[in-house]
Amino acid sequence: MKDTSPKDVVIEVRGLRNQFGSHVVHEDLDLDVYRGEIIGVVGGSGTGKSVLLRSIVGLQEPAAGSINVLGTDVLADVHAARETLDEKWGVMFQDGALFSSLTVRENVEVPMRSVPDLSPSIRRNLADLKISMVGLPYLAGDKYPSELSGGMRKRAGLARSLALDPEIVFLDEPTAGLDPVGAAAFDTLIKNLSRSMGLTVFLVTHDLDTLYAVCDRIAVLAERKVLVTGSLEDMLKADHPWTREYFHGPRARAAFEAPTQQGDAGGAT
Repeated sequence: MKDTSPKDVVIEVRGLRNQFGSHVVHEDLDLDVYRGEIIGVVGGSGTGKSVLLRSIVGLQEPAAGSINVLGTDVLADVHAARETLDEKWGVMFQDGALFSSLTVRENVEVPMRSVPDLSPSIRRNLADLKISMVGLPYLAGDKYPSELSGGMRKRAGLARSLALDPEIVFLDEPTAGLDPVGAAAFDTLIKNLSRSMGLTVFLVTHDLDTLYAVCDRIAVLAERKVLVTGSLEDMLKADHPWTREYFHGPRARAAFEAPTQQGDAGGAT
């Protein structure tokens, strides 16, 4: 039975236009993201998946359009409102984007430093909790990013994105560069954290296994806009050429016929 209950929209993008010089990446792009869902954003090379993410979190100023997150206008120049909003989301970029001169624990503590009256000991304890939540061993907190594997750096970046107990987490290609076992373990981690913490997850990916394993909905970027959104079943019925090729190609069939085996393989990927 089709779910007809009203959806709580936590991200609303309307009429978005992004361009670099004369090159237009997005034109009249609309997208809604619902509370508690994991939405996967896919598209061909150059469709602006990461640009869309950066626009929503205020790192890329669009040429036109509106972006509303949790009731706040992201593009409005209201410092206090943006500061409050920044505490309600977390962002994990590719490879974690950690500060190389800080330990993992110190990296996770960075967002906490904006919270007044939070003592160093409480920050440390909270950071250790987040490190544990993403499946890293306790000793990883004392290590520097250069001492970690790629999979461990991603988990450390995820721990930092969870530092302030956000409502929304943005993940940019979270499984890129991981082997299949490590990628499957990270997929499981994302899904479990989303369900246990009630997180909304905005996930940019090209990994078909991730779409099959964790995403409630998928948004396809093509022709400078979000061309289609829906479940995996909806994607399989879509007739746009790129969507059809992506979801019916050899890799897609392999992912559909033999779903990724889930299970946490640990943080040493």
